[in-house]
Amino acid sequence: MELKFLVHYSFHFIVPAIIAGAFFKENWKKVYLIFIATMFIDVDHLLANPIFDPNRCSINFHPLHSYIAIAIYFLLLIWKKSRILAIGLLLHILADAIDCFL
Repeated sequence: MELKFLVHYSFHFIVPAIIAGAFFKENWKKVYLIFIATMFIDVDHLLANPIFDPNRCSINFHPLHSYIAIAIYFLLLIWKKSRILAIGLLLHILADAIDCFL
C-alpha cells in the first residue's frame, strides 16, 4: 500500500477517532461523526478539472481549502459551539497538507 494513501486516510479516519476518544470520552461517537462529516468540504473538488488529480496539492487550490477558509476554520476554534467542527475541518486540512509534502 502506498505511504501517501495510508497516511492520508489515517488522518481522515483513525486520527479523528483517537482524538474523539481521548478528549471527548462521553460523546466520542457524536464527535467522531462530526469529524467525519467535515470531509464534505471536499465538495469543492467538483469545481476542478480534473476532479481528482493525485499529484495536485489541495491547499489553496480549492476554495474550501484556501488560506482564507483555513483562517476561518482557526477562528471557529474561539467559540465553544463551533470548536468541534473547527477541529474536524483543521484535521482535514492537515491530512491534505501532509499530502502536499509526500
